[in-house]
Amino acid sequence: MSEPLTLGVVVGNRGFFPNHLAEQGRVEMLGALAKAGFRTVCLTPEDTPFGTVETRPQARACAELFKKEGIDGIVVTLPNFGDERGVAEALRLTGRDVPVLIQATPDDPRDMTIANRRDGFCGKLSVCNNLTQYGIPFSLTTLHTSAPDSKSFQNDLQWFGATCRVVRGVKHARIGALGARPAAFNTVRYSEKLLENSGIAVETLDLGDALGRVTRLADDAVAVQAKIESIKAYVEAAGVPAASLVKMAKLGVVIDEWMESAELDATAIQCWTALEEFFGVVPCTIMSMLSNKLTPSACEVDVTGAVGMLALALASGEPAALLDWNNNYGDDPDKCVLFHCSNLPTGCLSCAKMGTQAILGGTVGLENTWGTVEGRMKSGPFTFCRVSTNDFEGTIDAYVGEGEFTDDPLETFGGTGVARIPDLQGLLRHLCESGFEHHVAATHARVAHALDEAFGTYLGWDVYRHN
Repeated sequence: MSEPLTLGVVVGNRGFFPNHLAEQGRVEMLGALAKAGFRTVCLTPEDTPFGTVETRPQARACAELFKKEGIDGIVVTLPNFGDERGVAEALRLTGRDVPVLIQATPDDPRDMTIANRRDGFCGKLSVCNNLTQYGIPFSLTTLHTSAPDSKSFQNDLQWFGATCRVVRGVKHARIGALGARPAAFNTVRYSEKLLENSGIAVETLDLGDALGRVTRLADDAVAVQAKIESIKAYVEAAGVPAASLVKMAKLGVVIDEWMESAELDATAIQCWTALEEFFGVVPCTIMSMLSNKLTPSACEVDVTGAVGMLALALASGEPAALLDWNNNYGDDPDKCVLFHCSNLPTGCLSCAKMGTQAILGGTVGLENTWGTVEGRMKSGPFTFCRVSTNDFEGTIDAYVGEGEFTDDPLETFGGTGVARIPDLQGLLRHLCESGFEHHVAATHARVAHALDEAFGTYLGWDVYRHN
């Protein structure tokens, strides 16, 4: 996920506007993108006049360069009015379904002579009009015009980069489903076909197959012992029975091997109650470790929950957790308790220790439920999201929003946090009326704009953006 993004750059130009503005604008844009940490692919002055795109042959040359080099997104820069047909043709001929950001450089009202007037303000409208006619989706900068070196545009590049990562990662994601969903959880039903139609593949593994592979592993196998040490280094495990650690380690080795062989980006795992009853541990620590490495692992075979976690991790570069919308917090209408029992990644927690699953312990015995990761969600801003397949409408639906985890007092068990979300009651009403699940993914970053853009504009999903 940390691999730098490569952006194709289309420099618009219209011949009867000042060429020196296009020439200078190309240099400024490439510098701004380099400053923001992007690799760039762009025509040079040796390829076309000033390295710009105006005619169809120039558009073809630009498209062929993008195809050859490979790009994750495109920035269209208009240092002057630009030629809307040239830009649109370049994008159409590229044939790459990647995010596109349209930028126009502002005029200086003190110098709008024929020698220095840009008219990018107007040209941007024309470019967007043509892209709409061509059916090419695009993104817009926060301000209608913004200079490449402005703070506003640098901020735009951050969310646009996150959008590109989400589109690149989710569009061809491979999600592993280990076991069957818990019988009591109709809420995690989903349409594998709708996900496949959106480019997301689901690879299944029967829980019996996984446990069969576990039985073939010797307790003293090198991989098992290495996994035990990695578990101890990951989370405080004082007092955890050695036999339970061995079981967790074996399960972890099997899941790691499955993920590597199936080329999985995320997993959704049957976490209760067969594992506790017939194997004797919960998989939470192993799942927490996976999520902490930005390869999310969702509980209760919540495949679309894993998709949401993956999108958040791609956008933020931070671990994502899967939580329940679980409790009110006193009588504050904008606060609630988010909770799981828990497989939360330690990167999301202010402190963490391994424990037992208090909810299931009364049924299957606490001694069979070692492996939870308990702790409090770190305070600070966060983004939440949910992805869901709508079988009746044949769509993929999602919601995204932002809030903050607080330090409000809370005495409970598992992994938990107090969240404050503006107009929480309106959000909850929308979730109930729309039939969304009780699970929600969250990460400690503000990336709702990027997810909204990626899901809605480029993946074609129906998105509700809260506030």
